[in-house]
Amino acid sequence: MSEHKAHVAAYKKDAVKKVVDLMLKYPIVGVLNMENLPAAQEQKIRLKLRGKVEIAMTKRRLLKIAFAEAAKKKPGIESLLPHCKGMPALLFTKENPFSLFKLIKANKSPAPAKPGQKAPTDLKILAGPTPFAPGPVISELAALGLKTKVDAGKINIVADAIVCKEGAVISDKLASMLLRFGMTPMEVGLDLTNVLENGQILPKSVLDIDEKKFMANLIGAVKEANNLSIEMGYVTKDNI
Repeated sequence: MSEHKAHVAAYKKDAVKKVVDLMLKYPIVGVLNMENLPAAQEQKIRLKLRGKVEIAMTKRRLLKIAFAEAAKKKPGIESLLPHCKGMPALLFTKENPFSLFKLIKANKSPAPAKPGQKAPTDLKILAGPTPFAPGPVISELAALGLKTKVDAGKINIVADAIVCKEGAVISDKLASMLLRFGMTPMEVGLDLTNVLENGQILPKSVLDIDEKKFMANLIGAVKEANNLSIEMGYVTKDNI
């Protein structure tokens, strides 16, 4: 009795081959999380990044196969697989990853919060007048921890209040209220979470450089080095 072989659809083989070829072609591979990214926004970003990057998106199971296949010729690339979370896609480029992250970040736009999303920062509603007339909305605001009073026929927020902590899930009621306040706390755009360059994984926290802070630190370090050299009597053309 002959052993039955599972049939693998041609389109799946093609999808895996395409990803493997890109992994081997490009020196820098990044992981994207495409969750909550509207199709229209994705297309706009792709157009802006055309010529700088290629993006491949396929099923997680096929990604796993592609990583295993590519690792035979490019050892270490499989270390990116555990970082493929949410709705993963892969980004391929020859660009400097720090410059690329800056470009991607610049192309993000504010968006309203949706129920079930996690707050990117502490969400705060500031004290002051609101556009709301007295009514049931007073109890809705109180349920969110907001203290109110009525002044000149409008509801006023008495004190600043954090209505959702960073990382906490945004409820239906809170999402609705933030929209009524005209608040857009979310960012819509490509979420580049990790990059593999020269065998080293660079997470978002490393790629996201505060350039002003970096320059201030660099200038401070130069001044301190100069002062140290003068104090110890080490003469150079720079400290003379």
